[in-house]
Amino acid sequence: MRTLVLIKPDGVIRSKIGEIISRFENKGLKIVALKMVKLTKQKAEQHYAVHKGKPFYDSLLNYITSGPLIAIMIEGDNCIEIVRKLVGATNGAKAEPGTIRGDFSTGIDFNLIHASDSEDSAAYEMPIFFEEKEIMSYERADKAWL
Repeated sequence: MRTLVLIKPDGVIRSKIGEIISRFENKGLKIVALKMVKLTKQKAEQHYAVHKGKPFYDSLLNYITSGPLIAIMIEGDNCIEIVRKLVGATNGAKAEPGTIRGDFSTGIDFNLIHASDSEDSAAYEMPIFFEEKEIMSYERADKAWL
């Protein structure tokens, strides 16, 4: 199973890239694709199409296109559920300590990270950021112990 994670511009600008990625690797998940991009408005609209028409839509587009982000494809058993638990509640002020948002975010506006919330969302979102040729296949050295 695979899922998409985005370290949003505030996570990049605040130099949280390494700390965030290490949480997924330390949990035993595998990074199979990774790149830094600056989203165009068109790509942002495609990614957030589900929110079109909502009051926060324009500010969401401005935020996600305001600087570089890190797009990551993560692979592993139950990875969507595991990643969502590691990420924490959308509102950083309500996220549990020990989660990414609970440790690094204090609100909903700048919450550092996006993670697909279902298999359907992941299947829709991953091709927006990655072509099939960009996805790597390998085995973790510690696979037997995970």
